Amino acid sequence: MLRQALLAVSRSERVRDLVTATPVSAAVVARYVPGETTDDAIDATRRLVDDGLQVSLDHLGEDTTDREQAGAAAAAYVNVLGLLAEQGLTPAAEVSLKLSAVGQALPGSGPRSGERVALEHARAVCRAARNAGTTVTLDMEDHRTTDSTLRVLRELRQDFPETGAVLQAYLRRTEADCRDLAVEGSRVRLCKGAYREPASVAFQNRLEVDRSYVRCLKVLMEGDGYPMVATHDPRLVAIAAELAARAGREPGSWEYQMLYGVRPEEQRRLRAEGHTVRVYVPYGAEWYGYLMRRLAERPANLTFFLRSLVSRS
Repeated sequence: MLRQALLAVSRSERVRDLVTATPVSAAVVARYVPGETTDDAIDATRRLVDDGLQVSLDHLGEDTTDREQAGAAAAAYVNVLGLLAEQGLTPAAEVSLKLSAVGQALPGSGPRSGERVALEHARAVCRAARNAGTTVTLDMEDHRTTDSTLRVLRELRQDFPETGAVLQAYLRRTEADCRDLAVEGSRVRLCKGAYREPASVAFQNRLEVDRSYVRCLKVLMEGDGYPMVATHDPRLVAIAAELAARAGREPGSWEYQMLYGVRPEEQRRLRAEGHTVRVYVPYGAEWYGYLMRRLAERPANLTFFLRSLVSRS
């Protein structure tokens, strides 16, 4: 129930305004978000790359309903990609892109529809990534955007076949989507999912979600693509390695992905064992929704968060 409540308030403008107006301790946000500026993102990326880890940068923002703001989000990605290349941080660092941040939610039809606007902005980001010597992964959001996101992915891959996708194991459709995307050249990040979804489209029980994750992961490991295993669950980390071995996968033909600030020691342990490990690094001023979803994934963090709300440090 607590998890569902946190997911509900992650999209509440009223609660967001209350939380963002409260003097939150810097330690709370910094635990999951290295900062609000591009410089903060570059600095965090450099530290991780120096430790032998790879990075996927996410400029926070979603559900944009303003065309200028959508364009600004795309421009921010183009800018950070140029800086990553200039500082020699590519190809170790790539970017993750939410289509709703670059226009997917805009009203309109035909060439002015949100999907078409997002596609054109995503093309610009993919072009900048290729020029920088790296890649883009399209993030997945709530289930209402799944078909649209996969349509945009198909169009992008005509010119940028290296574009990655994200699939969410808690959706009932995902095993079939994995089969469709487990093809040569395809990069697929498999995560559990962090949005509040109805039972009609998503598994609600943790055990059901875990079982779906394993089924989906097996499809990806046995396919011809490049699986990206996004989990912090020790059981699933171990299962991923076992499935990769059964499928005869060599090191470098798949990777682990974990969130910035979550189990950093495990990230380095896996790297020391020879695994490719990529850290998902969010940055920017729009940290509220992201933070709420992280708290929902691990409600024990809520006590830490609530204490910070009354901090005057």
